[in-house]
Amino acid sequence: MEQVNEDTLASTRKVIAVHINYPSRAAQRGRTPAQPSYFLKPSSSLALTGSTVERPAGCELLGYEGEIALVIGKAARRVSIEDAWSHVAGITASNDLGVYDLRWADKGSNLRSKGGDGFTPVGPALIPADAVDPAQLRIRTWHNGHLVQDDTTEDLLFPFARLVADLSQLLTLEEGDIILTGTPAGASVAKPGDVLEVEVSASNLTTSNLTTGRLATTVVEGTTPFADFGAGPKVDDLQREEAYGSREAAGLPAADSVLTPELKAKLESVATATLSSQMRKRGLNNVSIDGLQATRPDRRVVGLARTLRYVPNREDLFKTHGGGFNAQKKAIDSVNEGEILVMEARGEKGTGTVGDILALRAQVRGAAAIITDGGVRDFTAVAGLDMPTWFANPHPAVLGRRHIPWDTDITIACGGATVQPGDIIVADGDGILVIPPAIAEELVDDCIQQEKEEAFIFEMVKQGNSVDGLYPMNAEWQNKYAEWERMEAGKADD
Repeated sequence: MEQVNEDTLASTRKVIAVHINYPSRAAQRGRTPAQPSYFLKPSSSLALTGSTVERPAGCELLGYEGEIALVIGKAARRVSIEDAWSHVAGITASNDLGVYDLRWADKGSNLRSKGGDGFTPVGPALIPADAVDPAQLRIRTWHNGHLVQDDTTEDLLFPFARLVADLSQLLTLEEGDIILTGTPAGASVAKPGDVLEVEVSASNLTTSNLTTGRLATTVVEGTTPFADFGAGPKVDDLQREEAYGSREAAGLPAADSVLTPELKAKLESVATATLSSQMRKRGLNNVSIDGLQATRPDRRVVGLARTLRYVPNREDLFKTHGGGFNAQKKAIDSVNEGEILVMEARGEKGTGTVGDILALRAQVRGAAAIITDGGVRDFTAVAGLDMPTWFANPHPAVLGRRHIPWDTDITIACGGATVQPGDIIVADGDGILVIPPAIAEELVDDCIQQEKEEAFIFEMVKQGNSVDGLYPMNAEWQNKYAEWERMEAGKADD
C-alpha cells in the first residue's frame, strides 16, 4: 500500500473535520446532531507518523481524538451520495489533536485550539478506498500502549459518502483534501512524554488484512510562553470534564457528590444573608440573582444548577429550533432529582418561559425548583405546584412571541448573575445566591461560625449591652464570647 509522505501532505489544500459522528461520542457529549457540522484545520497542522506534537507552554489539556481520514482523489462539486465515494482515493489514520485551554477564545472556529503545528498527524499507510466497505472499518487508539478507543463505522450518524456529498454542495473538494470523520468515545488528554497511536483497519473478514498501521505521535512540552497580546490559556472544571470525557476521568468529584447530604443540610441551616456576607468577604459581590419573585416564598431550596438559554425570537430560526423536542423541553425532560433549572430569558417579561405542563414535568422528575428571569404562563397552576418557581412576572403569551429555546447546560446569565452548570443555588424568600462548588464547604462552615457569634451578640444586646465594641466584637467581647461558647457546648453535652 502507498505510504503517506511529505508529498501527500504537500498536496493537501484544506483539512475539514466533523464535530460529532459516532453514536458513542454523541452519548458521551449528551447531544445527537440532526445534521453534520464542520470546522477547518490548516494544512500546516498536518504531520507524519513518528512526529512530535507540542503541548503549548502554560496549557494543561491537550486532547487527542483518533479518527479515520478520507483523502480526496478527484475533485467533487455537487456530487450525489451515490457517487460520492468514487471521489475518495483512500483512507488513513489521523489524530485530531487540540488544546482545550484555548477553546474559550475560539468562538466555535477551533482555529487556535485545534490548528497548531503538528495537531493533525496522519498515516502511516493509505488504504485504497475501492478496496474497502466504508461501513466496515475499525478505528482504534492507544495511549501509552493502552487501548482507549475501539469502534467501527457500522452505525455512524453520517456515513462517509454523505459527508463528501454534503460538503460538495457548497465547496469544491479538491484532490488531496482531507476529511476527518469524527471520533468515538474514549478520547482524552495526553501529557508530555505520552505516546499516542491510532490505527484504521477493515473490520470484515474478506479484507481484514488491510490496515494503515499505527500512526504514532509523541507529546512534548512547549517552552515558549504565549505573548501577552493574544488570548492566553484558560481552563475550568467544565473544560476538564469535556477534555477527559467525564468528571471521574478528570479527577473531579461526581456531579451528584458535590452537594453531599451533609453539605446540603449545612447550607439549609444558615441564612441567605449570612451566605451573602461570607461571599462578599471572599470578593464575590456579583452572585445574587435579582429582581425575581417566588411562587412559594415560604420554601427554601438548595440544589445544583442545570441551565437553559433563550435567545431573542427570529422567525426563521424559531422554525428550526422552536418546535418539536426543542432545548426547553430537553432541559425539562432531563432535569434530575434535587436539581434546579435556571433559565436565561434576558429579563424579557413580555412572554412566558415555562407553563403548567412543563413545570409539572419538572416537578415529577424531582426538580427542586425552576428559576427564570422571564415570565411564567398559567400562573395559578404553576403557583399551585409544590415545587417553587422564581420568575419575573406572570404573562399569558406563548414562548415564541419573544424567545427561541437555544441551548442547555452552558454558562448563562440570569437576573444579573452568571450561572454555570453544577453551581450550587440557594434560594428562599430573601433572595437567590449562586455559590461556586469549590468554596461551598469552607463558606458554610464560616457561616455557621458567624451565626453563632451573631446569636451571642443578639443575646448580649437583649441583656442591655451597647453595640459599641460588641458589634463587631473587640478583644474583650471576643474573650467573653469564647467563654459563652464553652458554656453552650457544655449544655449540649449534658
